[in-house]
Amino acid sequence: MEIGFVGVGKMGAPMALRLAGAGHGVRVHDRSQEAVAALAGTGGITVAPTLADAARGAEIVITMLPDGKIVRAVAEELAQVMDDHAALIDMSTSYPLETTALRQALPERLHLVDAPVSGGVWRAEIGTLTIIAGGDTDTLDRVDPALDAMGDVVRCGGLGAGHAMKLLNNYLSASGLAAASEAVLIGRRFGLDPNLMADVFNASTGMNNATKVKLRQHINNGAFATGFTMGLMLKDLTLGRDLAQDLGVPAQGLGATQALFERAVDELGPSADHSEVIKILDPDNP
Repeated sequence: MEIGFVGVGKMGAPMALRLAGAGHGVRVHDRSQEAVAALAGTGGITVAPTLADAARGAEIVITMLPDGKIVRAVAEELAQVMDDHAALIDMSTSYPLETTALRQALPERLHLVDAPVSGGVWRAEIGTLTIIAGGDTDTLDRVDPALDAMGDVVRCGGLGAGHAMKLLNNYLSASGLAAASEAVLIGRRFGLDPNLMADVFNASTGMNNATKVKLRQHINNGAFATGFTMGLMLKDLTLGRDLAQDLGVPAQGLGATQALFERAVDELGPSADHSEVIKILDPDNP
């Protein structure tokens, strides 16, 4: 397939490489010249100087961008040159209600899918992302060969369902990280070995993503290098909180988790690794 790919940062670049490796022709575009230069010369990848160059003649155009407002602006520009019946796949983490509104703003001749991802950079590199998709069945069937090259697709329902599911997943991820961090702080104060705690949690009912891949690997050893920033986690939690409010769900736990990460961004900065939230919870941390 001929695919346009807009946004080749930390996540987008390895995803584009997986598409090219599967035999698809990929035209990449990014505002960062450094980002596209890193992919130039790779087999199957062509650098597109403009959005129009990325989209014109492509069967699929993928966006992997910071937020839904940027996606909306880019999508409206792409729509001017995309071929009839081409599919636009937003793989960013966007706000579900903005996604459904975007469908109304696009020409009927185009098809829209939301397909955010979970798994981080290392799973993007090996093509094992969880791709959380929403959209109509016929369009999803048509874009499957592209999505399959990047990971395992889970169809969640109609348009916007993928984005809603991703926000809720990241809420659980963030709250699990906060809980695991607090448990380590309490156990350490009592005299327990933090690595032993991780082992016990992972053999018991307290196991979660943080206990499996973050405690030993990033928190207990002070590495704090998961590759996912505090600012991005706060963005996702804020969108999740907004969705709950718009749907009339109190979601007190989500609100508390969002407030914790908001404080973490204020004190540590948006570029801090999200696993550094333990520093905010630690009474001994200056």
